[in-house]
Amino acid sequence: SARPLLSLINVNFTCSFYSASDDVVVLTPSNFNKEVIQSDSLWLVEFYAPWCGHCQHLTPDWKKAATALKGIVKVGAVDADQHKSLGGQYGVRGFPTIKIFGANKNKPEDYQGGRSSQAIVDGAMNSLRTLVKERLIGQNGEKSNTSQSGGGGAGNKEDVVELTDDNFDKMVLEGDEVWMVEFFAPWCGHCKNLEPEWAAAASAVKEQTKGKVRLGAVDATVHQAVSSRYGIRGFPTIKVFRKGEEPEDYQGGRSRGDIIERALDLFSDHAATPELLEILSEDLFKKTCEDSQLCVIGVLPHILDTGAAGRNGYLEVMKKMSEKYKKKMWGWLWTEAGAQMELEASLGIGGFGYPAMAAINTRKMKFALLRGSFSETGIHEFLRELSVGRGSTATLGGGNMPKIHTVEPWDGNDGQLPVEEDYDLSDVDLDDDFDKDEL
Repeated sequence: SARPLLSLINVNFTCSFYSASDDVVVLTPSNFNKEVIQSDSLWLVEFYAPWCGHCQHLTPDWKKAATALKGIVKVGAVDADQHKSLGGQYGVRGFPTIKIFGANKNKPEDYQGGRSSQAIVDGAMNSLRTLVKERLIGQNGEKSNTSQSGGGGAGNKEDVVELTDDNFDKMVLEGDEVWMVEFFAPWCGHCKNLEPEWAAAASAVKEQTKGKVRLGAVDATVHQAVSSRYGIRGFPTIKVFRKGEEPEDYQGGRSRGDIIERALDLFSDHAATPELLEILSEDLFKKTCEDSQLCVIGVLPHILDTGAAGRNGYLEVMKKMSEKYKKKMWGWLWTEAGAQMELEASLGIGGFGYPAMAAINTRKMKFALLRGSFSETGIHEFLRELSVGRGSTATLGGGNMPKIHTVEPWDGNDGQLPVEEDYDLSDVDLDDDFDKDEL
């Protein structure tokens, strides 16, 4: 299985753990802010002590993971025994400690996975998927607008919407947007702590979801009717409102990064299901696959083998899967067996085993084949493995894009057998021919 690679900056390292020839960036108090905090990249950082036995055992796997991730995720190491202030800044109490510095560099996450190189790579790719999802819709939580003013209800008046007993129903319940609403009290200390995070998140969410997800605030001490309706008893209370659904309590963290992440999840929940397209031309194929991280392709049996009902059954399975995985923003295509022979050959399908399915990453020229059944269960297992960075992959067609033919679209009907030409045998003297063959 091919692994994405990671670009790292080599820094001279005096300790024997790592050297300038390794793909692990040596981090110190003098370069940490520039390399990690100001970076747009995802970072995995190990805090270690040279005398620590577990750290010594981790070193070869940490180096392997850094090399395997080269070009996508950055991997670094801090001698926290020498640089105690840097370790203390991030609450490092034991060795080795691994932190993931993602969208919110000021609030790294603890890495909880295994310590083999494979487990480290898997953990990095899982964290990277969150960043990639955010970037697909232009999100960067570190560069969001952090200006705010006033109390919890006012905030930034353009970005945090002040909700009242009078406007709540019209704006929140009758609107098409998804709402995250904070119920606060002016005297509440936790509300005051949340206010700058809420305002900063509101600015970012408004921009990145094009207003499809909005953040509002209700002063529950003033607007008691709406607060009482939703049983608000403590402050701050945050609820999520989706049109036509019962409100739900927000259970996430209260940093702007946590709030933004939840808002983006709500946004992607309401994203349109990607269209399942027949491969009719090279332009359509390239546009669909090059614009997506993965392109899922179904190769369906010939129409004479299944009829319209059978084909529609296969297409329905693919449509259900595209709906299930719509958050991934993958491309979805299908073709009839034999219509795109070069494509089939490049995927190793070639003439048998229909229906078949492949997932292609055109940027890396890699693909994976569905080995299980062409069913909702089989395809779900296949795509789930791919979505977490597992599954066997191969190079697409020797590293070259296959030729895509321009074909006519399926008309939605059953296939027709080709009409055979009638031959008139009245002028053929069969007896003479048979006589010549007699012994």
